[in-house]
Amino acid sequence: MIDEHIAALLAYAGRLDSRVRRALADPQQSARTIADWTAALAEVPATLPDTGWDASQAVRRYYEQRAGDRSAQFRAVEPHDVLAAWAPHRGELMNRHTDPVPAADPDDPQAWREELLGTRAAVAHGHTPPAQYRAEINSTGQKRLAALMSGVGNGPRRYMPEHVARDLAPYRPARAHREAIVAEGIPDPLGVRCPHCHAQPDQPCQSGYRRNGKGRRALSGVHPSRIESLIAQLDPTDDEQAEAEQVRLARLMCQPPAPRESRARHTSGGHRR
Repeated sequence: MIDEHIAALLAYAGRLDSRVRRALADPQQSARTIADWTAALAEVPATLPDTGWDASQAVRRYYEQRAGDRSAQFRAVEPHDVLAAWAPHRGELMNRHTDPVPAADPDDPQAWREELLGTRAAVAHGHTPPAQYRAEINSTGQKRLAALMSGVGNGPRRYMPEHVARDLAPYRPARAHREAIVAEGIPDPLGVRCPHCHAQPDQPCQSGYRRNGKGRRALSGVHPSRIESLIAQLDPTDDEQAEAEQVRLARLMCQPPAPRESRARHTSGGHRR
């Protein structure tokens, strides 16, 4: 704040407190008070309409004696009272601020750092509103973020480079098998919800019937009812074509379970003599 802001702030305080009004009656005392307040509150803005800060409201809250604070009964408002009100508001601004990428050359670390610190200082002093990139992920921005992310990883457009997918194929055989089937033009059974185990689209079928999903494991294939649901969505022309498509998908996706390993049976009682 500058001298004009301080003079207006003290005039407002004088309306609330006769002690301030009497101190400002003397021109010399008034000039010294304004100079002292200006030096103490040089980095505190007078108002910030975008963030709700108003220095006059901080003075008013001091005289309202909130939370049982009776200081106003014994002394007039002082600069440190305004600083105490500004500090939590400044902390809130910095918490809402996300550092934007500096325009300086990254190969010049000194210029890059100076621009970054300058942006933070401007936000802390109230000269610049905070860059609220985090507002996209708060409770009010969840729907918009979900709409923006709804197309990521879905549809025929690959979001992973081809060479990366080939390198990862040995480590995720089920995914590679599914991508190979889709590449041949065969409908993807995992694209629909499973009526049997209630697996969501793009999620593998689960075994077991335990509540809350405890103790269930992912299956390598899919349940037949999921294939039937997919065939119903495809709306084939006749029953024979639907049956042929169902058999073809079942052969591709419903892999038989691996045989159980034979284990040696243990007997008790030791050897007979």
